[in-house]
Amino acid sequence: MSGFGTSQAMRRVEDLRLLTGGGQYVDDIAPRDALFGFVFRSSVAHGEITTLDVSAARAASGVVMVLTAEDLAAAGRDTAMSASIIKNRDGVKGAAPKRPLLAEGRVRFVGEPVAFVVAETLDQAKAASELIAFDVESLPVKLDVAPGGGVDLHAEAPGNVAYTWETGDADAVDRVFEAAAHVVELTVDDTRIIANSLEPRGCFAEIEDGGIHVCVNGQGVWGPRDDLAKFLGFTKDEVRVTNPDVGGGFGMKAMSYPETFIVAHATHALGRPVRWMAERTESMLSDNAGRDLICTARLGFDTDYKLTAYSMDSVANLGAYNSGYAQFIQSELFAKVLPGVYDVRDVFMRNVGVYTNTTQVDAYRGAGRPEAIYVLERAMDYAARELGVDPLALRRKSFIPTEKFPYTSAVGEIYDVGDFDRVLSRAEQEADLAGFAARRAASEAEGKLRGVGLCYYIESILGNPEETATVAFEEPGIATLYVGTQSNGQGHETVYSQFVYEWLGIPPENVKIVQGDSKRIAKGGGTGGSRSVTTQGTATKAASEAVVARFTPFVADLLEVEADTVSFGEGSFRSDGSNRVMTVLEAADEARAAGREDLLRTSETTTLPGRSFPNGCHVCELEIDKDTGVVTVEKYTVVDDFGNLMNPMLAEGQVHGGVAQGVGQCLSEAVVYDESGQLLTATFMDYGMPRADNLPMIAFYSEPVPSTANVLGMKGCGEAGTVGAMAAVGNAALDALWPLGLRKVDMPFTPARMWAMLREAEGRAIAAE
Repeated sequence: MSGFGTSQAMRRVEDLRLLTGGGQYVDDIAPRDALFGFVFRSSVAHGEITTLDVSAARAASGVVMVLTAEDLAAAGRDTAMSASIIKNRDGVKGAAPKRPLLAEGRVRFVGEPVAFVVAETLDQAKAASELIAFDVESLPVKLDVAPGGGVDLHAEAPGNVAYTWETGDADAVDRVFEAAAHVVELTVDDTRIIANSLEPRGCFAEIEDGGIHVCVNGQGVWGPRDDLAKFLGFTKDEVRVTNPDVGGGFGMKAMSYPETFIVAHATHALGRPVRWMAERTESMLSDNAGRDLICTARLGFDTDYKLTAYSMDSVANLGAYNSGYAQFIQSELFAKVLPGVYDVRDVFMRNVGVYTNTTQVDAYRGAGRPEAIYVLERAMDYAARELGVDPLALRRKSFIPTEKFPYTSAVGEIYDVGDFDRVLSRAEQEADLAGFAARRAASEAEGKLRGVGLCYYIESILGNPEETATVAFEEPGIATLYVGTQSNGQGHETVYSQFVYEWLGIPPENVKIVQGDSKRIAKGGGTGGSRSVTTQGTATKAASEAVVARFTPFVADLLEVEADTVSFGEGSFRSDGSNRVMTVLEAADEARAAGREDLLRTSETTTLPGRSFPNGCHVCELEIDKDTGVVTVEKYTVVDDFGNLMNPMLAEGQVHGGVAQGVGQCLSEAVVYDESGQLLTATFMDYGMPRADNLPMIAFYSEPVPSTANVLGMKGCGEAGTVGAMAAVGNAALDALWPLGLRKVDMPFTPARMWAMLREAEGRAIAAE
């Protein structure tokens, strides 16, 4: 096929609807008669609740209900939120302190939900919340990630340590370090960010068919469906969860939050629909944050500068409680790509998770893999400069050679394919590294510092390898594809329509995509870990092939030929020696007319045999104004190996978005708490989101090595831009400042921080004279 099929840069079909106000977001489709919910949140970071009196709020105008933890318990609700718990190095599970839906006895971060007010209007709910009497006896506030701190947030976690996780043989790695010709060590900070999706979190619930319907702007419906059924005491069939259009997720919306359960309870108790939508500052206070860890990398090299050993110690800030996947993010998921693209067998990693009086930290675009690549690639560039070796040459010496694929890494991950030297060489050419010296000289002539940095990343596609696709012909001239993944801005409607066109010849305008409905779709893996295109694509291909196989004998009867003479290609059935052809849609119309309902719906479930590993090289050039500390990214080049691309334009768009988030974290995004645990960066006036003028045009090139881990040869691309961007920018900053004698160069590279580093270098130079 051509036009809309494989590797065609088809424009997004959903954009016209979304850009002209046709989006169906959760706040657009909430029932018009729904009551409004408002969350009363703690203004104190840590303390014992001495007073919580909601009687005046309950008596306020328009108020229908006010809920506290005591009310939920009285209603027989299990008020504990669930979270995945990892095993410590001794095999014992990590700490699992209760995280209540509404605060019970103590508050542990500013923004923690304390009460939920339900009223006829949002203004009435807000006004009533101001009548709540709330007093707290303050306790010491812990904000740093050093174990201990004078007070334990949870009895289950002495010293505030949630877990200590390790992989690898520490003694064996130490022996390799002792024998190494060169050992280089670097500590880097991976700062906390706030996801700030364009659409804040929200949900509504309504009574439906004797059960309940909960609509939430999340990244999947089956996990929330199961959790809500358990919470409400319903069967799974009595709970319907839907995801409508979702304005950005980035991992932050992949897990459940207290408000979803509280809204469902209020709806069930009142018999009336209830809606809740976060405001921006509320989101900044309560959304799961990302990153926030300190890493120390140690690299050992032989006399030829080949990497022989790698150890990594990190301490991760979990926030006040365990979130859904938090304990796994900086431990197991980080370790998936611990050795990066390097042929090193002796590796060791230790990760400690620590509780603090801050918002929970969980998945953010890349979930552990950007953090792993950031420290490794920062350390490789630092080592190259310390050892006096070209950064590209140092990497090439340790790349996994192509003849070793499939390659089992030191942590047991099977890299199916790769040609890292080829990708790096393309990046070197496209970024014009040969011309960098001239560009640096030109910057110096203008009184500016110029640096270049690169990052060679690899990413492990995560999530459930199983997915289901259903192709249904429910109305004339339309094919409906039911999918188990959930778009939150990636362009799934476009890509999945291309799948159907590629394998069934049905034009995209005749394809309807249905997602995010636990009643209409039996099961699915949701969206996260860049899994969608590979898992959903594989399942859709299997379903399409099954459609063809099931329709072939029926078409043969219509054409009055033998079934073995019927073939399918170019979107049509045809018989040898006959001029008659029939499209899939025509065959479906005939089946409908003939009462062959059995042919009108076909489902297939597939499981990928292994993970795919997108990889690529980012090259960043930046300038630093020595007088003001302003950092400007002047040139940015990406060469990626995503395997086969269904839609190169959408892949490039995903990379652009990921790079913007990585650059944003490096240049401007910084979460700041004061000593009492108050969030000082709780508005866009204070939190530095990246803007268009922070980014140059991003050059994107594809150098594909098709994956063998799925029949499509594809590798996910949704998170790769962020995985590669942070180290590329950080290394460029280090390169610019290295001649000044600066060695500790940590993000965010805000003007104030950069100005301070420049003055530090200036002071050293004066002292040395």
